Amino acid sequence: MKKLKKMVNAHRNKGNKKMLKHGSYSISMTALMIAIVVILNLVIQEIPSKYREFDLSSQKLYTIGEQTEKILKNLKKDVNLYYIAQDGTESNDIEKLLEKYEEGSKHIKVEKKDPAVYPKFASQYTSEQLSNNSIIVECGEKNKVVDYQDMYETTVNYQTYSQQVTGFDGEGQLTSAINYVVSEDMPVLYTLTGHDELSMSESMKETIQKSNIEIRDLNLLTEEAVPEDTECLFIFSPKTDIAEDEAKKIISYLENGGKAIILSDYTEIEMPNFNSVLENYGVQPENGIILEGDQDHYIAQNQYYLLPNIESHEINSNLSSKSKYVLTALSPGIKSLENVRDTIKIDSILTTSDSAYQKTDLENMETTEKEDGDLEGPFPLAVSITEDLGDDKKTQIVYFASSAIFNDQMNATVSGANYELLSSSLSWLCGTEEDNSISIPSKAYDMTTLMIPASDVSFWSIFVTAVVPVGILLVGFGIWLKRRKQ
Repeated sequence: MKKLKKMVNAHRNKGNKKMLKHGSYSISMTALMIAIVVILNLVIQEIPSKYREFDLSSQKLYTIGEQTEKILKNLKKDVNLYYIAQDGTESNDIEKLLEKYEEGSKHIKVEKKDPAVYPKFASQYTSEQLSNNSIIVECGEKNKVVDYQDMYETTVNYQTYSQQVTGFDGEGQLTSAINYVVSEDMPVLYTLTGHDELSMSESMKETIQKSNIEIRDLNLLTEEAVPEDTECLFIFSPKTDIAEDEAKKIISYLENGGKAIILSDYTEIEMPNFNSVLENYGVQPENGIILEGDQDHYIAQNQYYLLPNIESHEINSNLSSKSKYVLTALSPGIKSLENVRDTIKIDSILTTSDSAYQKTDLENMETTEKEDGDLEGPFPLAVSITEDLGDDKKTQIVYFASSAIFNDQMNATVSGANYELLSSSLSWLCGTEEDNSISIPSKAYDMTTLMIPASDVSFWSIFVTAVVPVGILLVGFGIWLKRRKQ
């Protein structure tokens, strides 16, 4: 009996030792795996976010664009980005954005400043009360505040009467601020006044100012000439004619290598002085309104709401690469004159289809259908004009035949593409290799507006209301007939 107990105890001890050995091995392996996971996680965190994170959002909310990458790559000055945010209230969007900027250049340094710890820090740069999650951009003695409220676009939801965030403009605002603090001078855009010109909307002003362009008014009746610091002259569809002396001043400015954006609208008022500026550069507006005969080139059954072709041009590079639409309305065509100086080059930016036609007698117009006597397309709706003057001087003009293209509602209909065209036009006119003019649109949180040409509307209307129901009826009839035969 004693011998049997010894054998049982020996077997039990041997089993315990074996279990202890296996248990120790399991614990060791578990500890090793945990250690590997921890170390791997630490290593991954040190890898730049562009290699370990993937932006799957349709609007690329967490990815910086080519313009920002170019500016960061070409930075030669140290720039500090002070992130003003209380602990625990940081914006995930802004933190990710700042990380991208810091990884994009060795000259960018991001430093968080908690206002609870540093209550007087922001007062060194601004006297205004900053919102939480704002950013102060500093380079040497220049600085610019990017307020949190400016980085988010909001609209009023009239069903709930509450503010609704619709877009994130962090990259546009931050890159603009960096470009501002590293630039020596800001270009000035002078807008002509005194002839009942259209006023810029706030959205239009913000688009221009985001490109770090200062806007000033110009009255040529009181000025002896266009100011010397004019980077670009803006003429926004005057309703009355300019004076002959004003026209001479504008032409003199342009003939000395000036830059200009000029817009006009159809009018029955004679404007010989205004037209003389355009005619000096080989163009003039046609007398009438264009209607489109091609359903792919207008919207909402309105033949004068035009979806023009976006022609191959440096100004259009971003728009054409993204397959966007531009919308304009009530536009005359642009006529190129025959007797033009050989040094002048005129290129189309926007054009109608070949099926477009122009009504010239609007008072007696009884139909929108094409009639005998209507001018036949295609028509340029916007052109660029360049004249090389030698000695590194070059005149540049962008001319739009309708001001509707820079209307807020028109711009919203095509998800901001019209103002992208404005920004790229300014970049072409004001941009140099040194100042890196930028035009970065905000990124929408909501779905992009779907533009459907009239031809597609007709097709899908017929398909949904006729083809689909008839198809369902035929299938149903076939099934009924098959069952009846059985």
